[in-house]
Amino acid sequence: MKLSESIKPISYLKSHTAKAVRDVSQGQQTIIITQHGEAKAVLQDIASYEQMQESLALLKMLAQSSKNIREGHSKPVKSAFADVRKQVKANRE
Repeated sequence: MKLSESIKPISYLKSHTAKAVRDVSQGQQTIIITQHGEAKAVLQDIASYEQMQESLALLKMLAQSSKNIREGHSKPVKSAFADVRKQVKANRE
């Protein structure tokens, strides 16, 4: 669906809710809902929403990792694994 076809006024959603939900869930498309000519909300299928949330979580982790590296809060892999082994050994005792 073209972006121009996926923009609907809120009155469309009020009168065609079932069709809009069916179209979104079957076609994995997004509908932009407008109110008084301004975009106000997005109607999206759950699978696409969940995928977007997972992608955002991964991007946040990457950004945090990059920040930690820049700030010097990192260590070589061998050292990190050695620390983990020490903790596991200490927990067993």
